[in-house]
This record gives sequence, structure tokens and C-alpha cells, in this order.
Amino acid sequence: MADFPATEGWSRWPAPAKLNLFLRITGRRADGYHTLQTVFRLLDWGDGIHLRSREDGVIARVGAGAEGVSEVDDLMVRAAKILQEESNGHQGADIGIEKKIPMGGGFGGGSSDAATVLVVLDRLWNLNLGIDRLAALGLQLGADVPVFVHGHNAWAEGVGDELTAVDLPPAWYVVASPGVHSATAALFQAPDLTRNAAPAKIAGFLSGSSPSGAVLDNAFEPVLRRREPAVEALFAQLARIGRPRLTGSGSGCFVEFADRESAEAALASLPPGLHAWLARGADRSPLLDAMEGFNAGASPSG
Repeated sequence: MADFPATEGWSRWPAPAKLNLFLRITGRRADGYHTLQTVFRLLDWGDGIHLRSREDGVIARVGAGAEGVSEVDDLMVRAAKILQEESNGHQGADIGIEKKIPMGGGFGGGSSDAATVLVVLDRLWNLNLGIDRLAALGLQLGADVPVFVHGHNAWAEGVGDELTAVDLPPAWYVVASPGVHSATAALFQAPDLTRNAAPAKIAGFLSGSSPSGAVLDNAFEPVLRRREPAVEALFAQLARIGRPRLTGSGSGCFVEFADRESAEAALASLPPGLHAWLARGADRSPLLDAMEGFNAGASPSG
């Protein structure tokens, strides 16, 4: 892992993971994109992004990025270049990452990394483009980027970009990954994917009896469980501690608990060797807290 000493101008910023508390596909647009409904829950756990401004206009990734992702394809690098082009700016940046969020797990790692770069460089470069404009730029990189730019738990519709902020009750999660990279594009083309689910209502979700509501289905879950034995095996293990759910179109799973003690006890009861960990549902993105602290003169610590 590359070293990013604060004394050399580096700053560290959080890029939180997310969970999809449910996901329904409600139709398909004329352009081929699917319309969906979901609730994004931000977590207090995720990647750490290191940034350092440059005056020569060069945008460079320092150290290793996500495994198997070239610098030219890296969403962090692409985010910085889009921001640079949008602002007709001549500033550059060095970008590094502490990668913790599993790739292909549906936890939004690449999207969150890109969002953090957009939000922070907008501030470091003194662009002040505004959140809505940054979110629009993020949408060019992926449908999940805007929710991380806005930084709030949200009900999402459209292709996932039409966001309504929601307040969610406190919750803790046992989160797990089977180590399988799920290909989103292939899943969307699966013949057994349900694409015409009845639309849900925000009020119905929020009034459910469980901590996060009653609408808990994920359209990709039955498809992925049939296709990936590792996902099916993970569901079987997690079913011992509660109701496992899939997040997004990835292979990652989670079980929700109302308090930390229950989640810790459940995690401790799982068999050794399972890639599982504990995460708290955030009221809002840790990136917002870091930005507010930075604007108030505190050093960001991610």
C-alpha cells in the first residue's frame, strides 16, 4: 500500500459503502435502460480516498487501485478528469485509495470513490459547482454516484438517479461477501429476471414493521442465487442469524439488526472463515461530516 503522509499535502477522505434495502425493477425505457425502485442505506464503513492537489494539470493515480482496474478505467481518475473538463480548470490531482469495499459485491465502492473525488476536488480546486451539478457529472460515471454525492439515505427511482432523502431508523448490519464478482450487465439481461414488478410507495416502505420497512425483495436475488453456488451457500449460512438479503446487483449480502449488541452476537456465532463484518447504518454520509470539519478548519481524517 502506498504511503500518503499528511505532511506532503495529502488529505484522507471517507468513501462509504451502501446497502440497497430492497430493489425492484418496474419497467424498461425506450433507450433500453431499466427503471427501478430502491432505498440506499449509507454505512459508516468503506474505502479511504487520499487526495493531493497539483498545479500542473496532471491527474494521476498513486499506488495500487482496485484489483484489476487500470488507471484509465478507474472511476476516481475519470471523476477528476470530468470535473477538470467541466470547469475548464488547469489544476490536477494525485489520487490514492485504501480499498476495503469488495468489488462486484453491490456495495457501491467504485461509485462512492468517484463521488468522494468529485466532492473533495470541487472544494480543493475552489470550483464551488454545487451539489446538483456535481451529481449530474457523477451520473455520467454511474447511476449510483449521485446518491453518494448528495450524501443522504434515499429512496431512488428512475435508473436510480431520482432521489428523495429519507430518514431511516438506527440499524446495524452483519455484512458478508462470498468473493464472487457479479456482472451487473449480464444480470440485467437474464431471461429469468423480473422486470415488471408493481411499483412500491415510500410510505409503505417506511411504515413496515421491520427496522427498515416491509418492502424487502431484491429482483436480482433469485437470479444470482440460482447462478452462483457461492451466493446460495452464503445465504444458507446467514439464514442462521436472520433474514439475509442481497444488496444491489452484486453478490454481497447482509442481515439487519436493531442494535449493535444483537449484531455482534450474530456475527460471533457465524462459522470461522466466512468473510463477514459489522457495519452501522449511517444517518448521513461520513463524507459530509468530513467536509464540514474541513470547512471549519479541521484536518480531514476519513
